[in-house]
Amino acid sequence: MIEFDPNISSLPLTTKVGAPQVFKPPVGNPEFSQVAKAVGNYVTKVDDLQQASDASVQDLLTGKTNDITAVISAAAKADMSFKLLVGVRNKIIEAYKQTMNMPL
Repeated sequence: MIEFDPNISSLPLTTKVGAPQVFKPPVGNPEFSQVAKAVGNYVTKVDDLQQASDASVQDLLTGKTNDITAVISAAAKADMSFKLLVGVRNKIIEAYKQTMNMPL
């Protein structure tokens, strides 16, 4: 029976010669954590813009404000930032797929 160790930290690989080699993934990569933090901050900003846009539309519909240009501007800003976020997400997914398809 094969035992599975969920706490495995390295994967054995074989080279062309057949000698076992150990692959250790980078742990605590500071560059990756900075990128992840930046993406998280941008997602938060996009969410804030979406909520501000929703609030301005709601204020216009309830009669709290009559400035339709500000409402349209907030909605356009939220829409543009969301489209940019989706584009960045697609590029990240594409880069991930290309990385996974690389031969070892």
